[in-house]
Amino acid sequence: MNIFSSLLSNLNYGTIFFLMLLESTVIPVPSELVVSPAAYHAAGGNLNIFLVILFATLGADCGASINYAAGYYLGRPIIYRFANSRLGKLCLLNQQKVEKSEHYFNDHGMAATITGRLIPGIRHLISIPAGLSKMHYWKFLLYTTLGAGAWNIILAALGWYLHTIVPESQLDEKIMEYGEYIKIVVLSLVAIAVLYFGIRWWLKRKKSA
Repeated sequence: MNIFSSLLSNLNYGTIFFLMLLESTVIPVPSELVVSPAAYHAAGGNLNIFLVILFATLGADCGASINYAAGYYLGRPIIYRFANSRLGKLCLLNQQKVEKSEHYFNDHGMAATITGRLIPGIRHLISIPAGLSKMHYWKFLLYTTLGAGAWNIILAALGWYLHTIVPESQLDEKIMEYGEYIKIVVLSLVAIAVLYFGIRWWLKRKKSA
């Protein structure tokens, strides 16, 4: 934990990439406390905001690819065994969380790798059912990049905005406060998008019938 604290307090492009890689596997690293503070420093001229988003997204892609490979090559029994193990619990995992991500993937299809990246509790696990279902890797990577990129842009915009209104000593507190509002908005938008595409699919099916 001290290692993570040290990395979070010394953000550069390398640590952003590494921490976001971990966040997209099963290591409980909150992306809000990586991308938003990095964007805050970018607003102060210490980093480049576009490179912050780029390295955060590349890290997320690599971490998601690790989860995808685990699902693809290890299979469900081993994944569940790990989730229920002591190490899995240290990573805040359990079988129910993995199953929840599977249900979301099964209900929403391949697009779940985009929308799932925006949903707390699903975001870092959605790559596992993609691997379990043998989804084509390059399609998975494209969708993951779109979802992770969108999430990182939102977090970066938050950090950039906070630079104008709060001192650095209050940054983490404000990130978590505003983060709750962002989650509500994002979940609402995802729900609207799912409803819209669901209705389109139903109307198209009804018309063809």
